[in-house]
Amino acid sequence: MWILSPEEWEAVWLTLAVAARAVGFGLPVAVLTAWVLSRYRFPGRAVLNALVHLPMVLPPVVTGWLLLIVFGIRGPIGSLLQDWFGIRLVFTTAGASLACAVMTFPIMVRSVRLSLESIDGGLEQAARTLGAGWLDRLVNITLPLASPGILVGGIVGYATCLGEFGAVITFAANIPGQTQTLPLAIYAALQVPGGEAKAAQLSMVSLVLALIGLLLSEWIGKRLNNMLGR
Repeated sequence: MWILSPEEWEAVWLTLAVAARAVGFGLPVAVLTAWVLSRYRFPGRAVLNALVHLPMVLPPVVTGWLLLIVFGIRGPIGSLLQDWFGIRLVFTTAGASLACAVMTFPIMVRSVRLSLESIDGGLEQAARTLGAGWLDRLVNITLPLASPGILVGGIVGYATCLGEFGAVITFAANIPGQTQTLPLAIYAALQVPGGEAKAAQLSMVSLVLALIGLLLSEWIGKRLNNMLGR
């Protein structure tokens, strides 16, 4: 790991930053989505649930292509962002974060939703009879009790971002120093004659980072469940 070139270390740090931005923006939305799906019954709920989990079953390249259609310069949202705010997502670091966020969104929603559905509904009902509004119940009861699923979802989502390839290369391309994350750097190394050794080194870095993320999620989940008496 210590013999990586500065460009390769740049890919490692870029991967960590892209994953952090993806989880930072995606996790709050995932918590809100999981709360809506677990607490409300409404027309179109099944459609929303299917759309949320769609990136899990679509090929990542297809997801990246759909992002190009929607958030590209000529896309319905991408063109508005470009014209009104001067924001360009395609082929940028922000675009790589968006692609990672979309791919890991179902994982985070599922983790949070399972945690929400495991909460004893009697606690929220008791708080309601005592006059607590929905916001009070959410902040003081629901979210604290769901914290193991939220944190684990965020950590697993972060670890998943570290290995995302198809959606990122399709939507953000493979630009060194800007969108070339660790998986893309491994791919680029394999395209160069004699680059197998360098690809192996980068793969070991990816393996270590993913393993740390998974072990950390397991440890935090157990600690929080023990604290909550589960």
